[in-house]
Amino acid sequence: MLSSSLRAILAVMALAPAAFAEVTDVPANKQTKAGLYLSAPDAARMLEDPGVLFLDVRSRPELTFLGLPSRIDVNIPVMTMPQDAAYDPSLQSYRMISNPDFEFSFLDYAEAAGIEDETPIVILCRSGTRSAKAANMLYDLGYENVYTIIDGFEGDVAQDGIERGHRALNGWKNAGLEWSYQLPPEKVYPGDR
Repeated sequence: MLSSSLRAILAVMALAPAAFAEVTDVPANKQTKAGLYLSAPDAARMLEDPGVLFLDVRSRPELTFLGLPSRIDVNIPVMTMPQDAAYDPSLQSYRMISNPDFEFSFLDYAEAAGIEDETPIVILCRSGTRSAKAANMLYDLGYENVYTIIDGFEGDVAQDGIERGHRALNGWKNAGLEWSYQLPPEKVYPGDR
């Protein structure tokens, strides 16, 4: 009898020809040490296997106001907005900082949930940049089967046309994949439970 982790790895291997983006197609800021990339639709297919962990690394306000995939297992933000966050005109946004507890929170979650080093982990952020950062952190902790959704939850910004300047290209929501505004207690950042 195959373990759930081995079944998940075999499922990933079965998806390999269709699921992985070529590294040359992945922008430098979205590339990872593991080099494992998925589009949102390919990730949804891979996540049909319950042995694959789905980690959302977006901030709490993003989940609250923008929604989340129904299938996520847990939210552990890789970046947080400090209470005294200052507006940064160069970013046209409020500055966020790295979550100093990200790795510890993940390790605690992994131990409690029985996540093994070889468990496939799919990571989601808004557009694929923070998920790459999180994937590299997990890779350094010994998790080598870390996949990033390169188009993220909201997708990439359209450069022209009627949607110019909006996150209207690709991504989980734009692909019409299942998502919700409901955040079940068992999926929130473990530090908030």
